[in-house]
Amino acid sequence: MTTDAGAPSYQDGNALAGPLSELFTVDLTTALTRCTGCGAAGPLAGLRVYAHAPGLVGRCPGCGQVVLRLVRGPRAAWLDLRGTVALRIPLGS
Repeated sequence: MTTDAGAPSYQDGNALAGPLSELFTVDLTTALTRCTGCGAAGPLAGLRVYAHAPGLVGRCPGCGQVVLRLVRGPRAAWLDLRGTVALRIPLGS
């Protein structure tokens, strides 16, 4: 998917809310992540999500490195987080 200018179009990390809620009971879009490439930290909702691949690809808004990949099949899901240093998940009050 591209824009008129030819640049790839993307959604913000909130596009991951539905697919991740099928795997986890907490809202992971509020989880804090740190990019292994540039060290930028922020909520998962701040990632740039590209959905034109087989699955979802979340990239760092600072450097563009892939932080997260999520692919779902009929009987399994694959979540690749190798582009993040850690994922800090808030567990409520």
